[in-house]
Amino acid sequence: MDMEKKSINTTLVLTGLIIGMFFSSLEQTIVGTAMPTIIGELNGFTIFAWVTTAYLIASTTVVPIVGKLSDLYGRRSLYLLGTIIFTIGSFLCATATSMEQLIIYRGLQGIGGGMIMPLSQTIIGDIFTAEQRAKWQGVFGAIFGLSAVIGPFLGGLIVDHISWHWIFLINVPTGLLSAGMIYVGLKHETILKKENVHIDYLGIFTLIPGIVLLLLGLTFGGDKFEWMSIDSISIFGSTLVFLALFVVFERRAVEPILDLSLFKNRVFATTNILGFLLGLGMFGAIMFVPLFMQGVLGVSPTKAGSTMTPMMIGMILASIVGGRLLLTFRFRTVLTSGMFFATLGFILMSTMDGETNILTAFIFMAVLGVGMGLVMPTLMIAVQNEFPKSQLGSVTAASTFFRSIGGTMGITILNAVMNHHLQQNMDDAVLSEKNPVLHEALKGLANQTDKLFNIMLYPENLKLPDEARQVLIKTIEHAWIDAFSSVFITGVFFIFAGILVALSVGPGKIKRDQEMQSDRSL
Repeated sequence: MDMEKKSINTTLVLTGLIIGMFFSSLEQTIVGTAMPTIIGELNGFTIFAWVTTAYLIASTTVVPIVGKLSDLYGRRSLYLLGTIIFTIGSFLCATATSMEQLIIYRGLQGIGGGMIMPLSQTIIGDIFTAEQRAKWQGVFGAIFGLSAVIGPFLGGLIVDHISWHWIFLINVPTGLLSAGMIYVGLKHETILKKENVHIDYLGIFTLIPGIVLLLLGLTFGGDKFEWMSIDSISIFGSTLVFLALFVVFERRAVEPILDLSLFKNRVFATTNILGFLLGLGMFGAIMFVPLFMQGVLGVSPTKAGSTMTPMMIGMILASIVGGRLLLTFRFRTVLTSGMFFATLGFILMSTMDGETNILTAFIFMAVLGVGMGLVMPTLMIAVQNEFPKSQLGSVTAASTFFRSIGGTMGITILNAVMNHHLQQNMDDAVLSEKNPVLHEALKGLANQTDKLFNIMLYPENLKLPDEARQVLIKTIEHAWIDAFSSVFITGVFFIFAGILVALSVGPGKIKRDQEMQSDRSL
């Protein structure tokens, strides 16, 4: 493989990447704030969850494919294509006149977003030395956290003062600006010249349906259909068939989409397992924090978006500091420290109850955010440190992919844990209640999760005598508190397992002199 080196405009590239990553990650949080308004205008309440699911499935599925293709054809053309797809998808979302249209356009937008996110991190790996990566990956981790903090506020501002359409339209000028900067800045990207390029079509056509079916099964299992139903068995059975075929084809492919031999590398294997566990515990539990804050601590629904701010601030600061720490300490040290803070955060959060004040809850969430901020960029830096730049696209995409799959599974598992404990608590309350009026009221509510949560939000709507209403509310509150605690305790087990994995990463650290002398692809 003949490699031609040319200079690039680093300032333009960095600015373009920051703009692209910020607005693509912003899209994941800004939409939630606008959903009530969108539902009111487009209707389709029964399918509105697909607005998020379509984006998640599309973005997750495309990640490993674009990573490998970027190693074969370069980052610039694929990043530009991803930005264009994301921009077109955003524009179409703004023009949607029905919920079905919005779901389709969100899937298209997700394809673009799934290309932008891993390629941004790959390009950072290309244009900087290992020491510089530690700084910039930390900055990009902070940008991701900042978008999560700003998203809900910006979404509310746009919806209240302009129109929900502009939460999508805002991506059009910024997407074009990002694409233009990358087009010019990476104009002289290294050209990878290979006489014969082999596209792993069999791998692509088995991976896509395998991942789509897996995510569909995890998203709707236990909700739209029972776990042991014919629907569930058919979906997961088909998933296993496609993924088994994928493994078979990957072993034979000349240029596999996911090179299974990479797992022989200790750092690659352990960091991807760690990323998967990180997704299982942290990203799965994040969705339950606003519910606890609203339902138990009484934070108003209109301020729900701000409840994540302490966690994201902790994540932003730790991402920046963590990048600096990697210049001195081993990956194992930083990763283990991060998982320790995350474990501590989960343990502290599992102790929260109705008497916990808001400030204490915010401190606990900030501790969890510190753990996330130390681990997330370090995973990416560690795996990029192990491989030549000709493989950065594949290994970076794999890291993003496994973390995303872990998050999806985490949401499913922890939601099942919460519902199981809530149901068990309510059944116990029904059996132990001797007052006939309260017994019948509890019995009628025991299997209705939505009504139970609405009672927590709006207790004044409960039509019972004052004394009976207070007793019923307290009973339901205790059931919810125990259910939320079970979620955080389950997360402790996932993250504690991550500590053990982090300890096995090995003694690797940033390669200073070696990296400076190594072949640079750009």
